[in-house]
Amino acid sequence: MTGQIDYSQYERGRYCNYWDLDRTLQRELRRVSPDEEFEWAEPRLADFGEVVGHTIADNADYVDRHGPELDTYDRNGNVHNYVEYPAELHETERLAYESGIVADSFQTPPGRKTPLSHSHYFGMLYLLAYAETSGFVCPVAMTAGAAHVLELFDDGSLAEYYEALTSREYEHLIEGAMFLTEKQGGSDVGANETRAEYDDEAGYWRLTGEKWFCSNIDAEGTLALARTPDAPDGTAGLSMFLVPHGDPDEGVLTRGRRESFDGPPPGEALNDQYYRRLKEKLGTTNVPTGEVEFDGTKAHLVGEKGQGFKQMAEMLNLERLSNAASACGIMARAVLESKIHATNRVAFGRPIEEFPLMRADLVDMAVDHEAATAFTFEAIRHFTARERGRRTETEEESVERSYRLMRLLAPVAKLRTARMAIETTSYAMEIRGGDGYVDDFVTSRLLRDAQVLPIWEGTENILALDVLRALDREAAGEPFTAEIQEFLDSVDHPALTGTVETVESEFHSLVGAMAALAEADEEYAQLSAKRLAHYIFDVFTGALLLAEAQEQLDNGDARLALVARRFVERELADSEARGITDGDRFAIEFFEPIVHFEPIALEAVLDENDGE
Repeated sequence: MTGQIDYSQYERGRYCNYWDLDRTLQRELRRVSPDEEFEWAEPRLADFGEVVGHTIADNADYVDRHGPELDTYDRNGNVHNYVEYPAELHETERLAYESGIVADSFQTPPGRKTPLSHSHYFGMLYLLAYAETSGFVCPVAMTAGAAHVLELFDDGSLAEYYEALTSREYEHLIEGAMFLTEKQGGSDVGANETRAEYDDEAGYWRLTGEKWFCSNIDAEGTLALARTPDAPDGTAGLSMFLVPHGDPDEGVLTRGRRESFDGPPPGEALNDQYYRRLKEKLGTTNVPTGEVEFDGTKAHLVGEKGQGFKQMAEMLNLERLSNAASACGIMARAVLESKIHATNRVAFGRPIEEFPLMRADLVDMAVDHEAATAFTFEAIRHFTARERGRRTETEEESVERSYRLMRLLAPVAKLRTARMAIETTSYAMEIRGGDGYVDDFVTSRLLRDAQVLPIWEGTENILALDVLRALDREAAGEPFTAEIQEFLDSVDHPALTGTVETVESEFHSLVGAMAALAEADEEYAQLSAKRLAHYIFDVFTGALLLAEAQEQLDNGDARLALVARRFVERELADSEARGITDGDRFAIEFFEPIVHFEPIALEAVLDENDGE
């Protein structure tokens, strides 16, 4: 799709193709997808955007109001841990998994010789987040995360579970989950107390302990951390286990097997564990989150003993980027809803998008979405490069460089996009007015579901500390500064001159700040970690948007140059009297190209830049 988008043709952000309307995602996936992959995968993405915009979006609203319910006991008082889901959620699951949202990046799709890259998975997850926000997105991300762990660390003994996690046939599918959090531990994973002992007679490990915040509670293939006998305290003593929902003596309890029973699976078909309750949550009501007690629960060791924390760290790289991709998708839906409403809503005889303050709001919401998506998919590009290198056993220096850079960018992406998603969805609610606060409209759910994003996979403070670790232990600073310099060196268009100078100045200041914190005492470094993480996002994103804008300008498209300028002016440039007296009319003059994608002449950009 090219040319201006007429949002007035829609009544709301529904019954449309999200892929067709999201030119930002199209651009970023085309940029980061390896080789010929994007051209091959684009029809699949378009088909999925259509399904999400119609059936899955309707299902998501229904399931938000009629979420899963837990029956811990059957009518005879026996534990059967039965979670009852609305039929609409089962339909969504079938549509998503059979579209290859997980399978395509782990198993070779029909018509190809190799699996698609992880970039494709993240793009599909982003599209799903338009409708399912953080709800069903969570089980999908954990299914991919569990598959990722087994791909990296299983010795082949869990091949049946890997095949089921990555199945594109719903009847043969299992979902994944991660039961990592314990009441006394939380972010202090090393404080986990769950114990694992090997049962020689049964041929399984037996877990005993309590997990406190278990999303997708009845997943068929759950990963859990536990401590084996004589293991040391702290994270070094943790091992990773796969805990089946079904009794492993009966084989893998796939979706097809679960549905073959006359009603809920009987207790004897299930593994020994106890689902105590589901938690009442602010949002994400369509994913059951609860408390689980293990009492001699059968489990399989994943890989080697004592490697659980390392395995969890690898999983968190994927999970944090999944969180960020979800945040970008939620922002995209919020911006779409706001554009449509502002185009159609008439006040004082005019569409409200014509009023200057609304124009500024919509421009900045669109720029935030562009910035979040560009940064996230650059981090995804490096994650993908590292995983492709591992799959092909490539030991090139570029693969190691991508890993080091990804280790810095992933926590920053999750940290910043989660906060941006909350701000964007909150304002989308305000744009709709009182209706936006009512559950009849999607904006209230967008905000409720976005609110969990800063909590899942590490809070902002935990992520900021991980940024310090990436700079110290992974030596991520060198590839980070080198990449920013490469971005800036690629920009020579006169329309970008002033913006480049601002980013270069802040880049030098950022490098100085990183050097100062490297020499500072630990207490002060931690105190400054969050400010550093946000500074990293701003400078890196400014340079990245400029590099992308240069490429777009070379192809005759000036829109991204405007986006880069607006982002840099807001986040990095100094302004006198907070910009009130500078006469800037950017949001009025460039509203149509940024919000509606109206083509803009290059001369208009040059005239405003003083770089001609």
